[in-house]
Amino acid sequence: MKRILQLGLMTAALTGCASDQQMLDNTQTVALNSALSRGRFELGCPEATGTVLSRQLIQPVRFGGIERAEYTIGIEGCGKRKTSIVVCPVDGSGCFTAEGIR
Repeated sequence: MKRILQLGLMTAALTGCASDQQMLDNTQTVALNSALSRGRFELGCPEATGTVLSRQLIQPVRFGGIERAEYTIGIEGCGKRKTSIVVCPVDGSGCFTAEGIR
């Protein structure tokens, strides 16, 4: 029984150790789609496309907080361009899209 418990804890620890790149990859599609939805509406351009300009992990502000992925997304279409900042908790609970810096 003790051996099974040790094996279970070791498996949980190994599966919980995703690399920074893997965590960013896991939420990038959701972040891009979130920025595109907002960007297409704001630009009035359903054909607009998006490009990930940068991405990084943001450490929790306080102990026990949630680690977040931050993406800067460029959106372009119909002769217009804009940027959006998208923040996604790495726990998969959804993303928030804000206007980029002008």
